[in-house]
Amino acid sequence: MNTAYVLLRTGYADWEAASALAELQRTFGFSVKAVGLTSGIVVSMGGLKVMPDLPLSAFVPESADILILPGGESWMNGEVPQVSEVVRAMVTLGRPVAAICAATLALAHGGLLDDRLHTSNGKNFIGKYVREYRGEKFYRASPAVCDRFVITANGLAPFAFAAEIFRVLAPERERDIETYEKLYSRGLLD
Repeated sequence: MNTAYVLLRTGYADWEAASALAELQRTFGFSVKAVGLTSGIVVSMGGLKVMPDLPLSAFVPESADILILPGGESWMNGEVPQVSEVVRAMVTLGRPVAAICAATLALAHGGLLDDRLHTSNGKNFIGKYVREYRGEKFYRASPAVCDRFVITANGLAPFAFAAEIFRVLAPERERDIETYEKLYSRGLLD
């Protein structure tokens, strides 16, 4: 079975990856597993308590079809070297990583945004928190961007983020993905 992993940190933004995770499991048939920095309970920004399936130290990139990083203020506290190592390993294996909102900082710390098209929470957001960041010319003011196994999105674009994830994992389902995008971009039902 295909497996999508989501890396959760204390204070993660519950809603940012929720639609992607739900549809990966419901519509695309993926197993979804939570990874924590430790094996302890992770509390979301909304107060949800999640028991990770495994700690990051036990995560095996070869077992993942994708690693998804929801945002949250904790990403603004500096690099987590173990996360940088894991996101680089995923991309080296040709496995996608997807980060939304402040989690894009983790990809920048890992050096993955220095030579790829990407987006985040504004043109100067990444440089404010990651001094080593050299990808300014690759930044795009767009809801979501995918370039060579790296998916990024701004914090206001959880549905565009999900659609890019689906495109990478199930490109043969483009019609379903377009239907998903149309449904959530309208914001109303007939």
